[in-house]
Amino acid sequence: MTTTAHRAFVLSVLALLMAATRVNHFMAIPDASWAVFFIGGFYLRSWTRWAFPLLMVLAIVVDVLVIRSSGQQYLQHYCVSPGTWMLLPAYFSLWAGGMLLGQGYHGANWGTLGKGVLLVAAVAVCHLFAQGGFYWSSDSVAEPSVAGWLKNYSDWFVPYLRTAAIYVGLAAAMQLATEQVGKLLQARHDALH
Repeated sequence: MTTTAHRAFVLSVLALLMAATRVNHFMAIPDASWAVFFIGGFYLRSWTRWAFPLLMVLAIVVDVLVIRSSGQQYLQHYCVSPGTWMLLPAYFSLWAGGMLLGQGYHGANWGTLGKGVLLVAAVAVCHLFAQGGFYWSSDSVAEPSVAGWLKNYSDWFVPYLRTAAIYVGLAAAMQLATEQVGKLLQARHDALH
């Protein structure tokens, strides 16, 4: 598979994963959006200029369709506020974390595992923008305060981190399996020639 074909495949899988899970915020299958942007940054950093905006548009389109299918107007929904635009830097922080993880990547090793702290940092920054944008600009928060914001941030941080970590962990396991199969096939090829 060529590099372009590989990236196109990854982008397609990520778009399908986000579309399939974003429709069910907080349901049985958790929303993979945060992991999608992190994984996208890892695999698609050379396509950032158009892959990141494409996934952002997809996220918004899915939200609009889901909200409208519930019979509500997009701008009237509980989750939509003037702070919704903060999803742009929020999701880009995840993308940037994935890019940093992928920078200089030459295969899975213990050092790469240690860089998993980048996921924690990226989720923390993403949550700061996404949750902060909602908390400080939404009419749903009756009396915003620093204490209330900190409690809200801490209440939701671990669930968002856990969900992102599960999806990123699955992607890492698939990456490791692919690398191992590649090594076995190369060893077999070398032994035959």
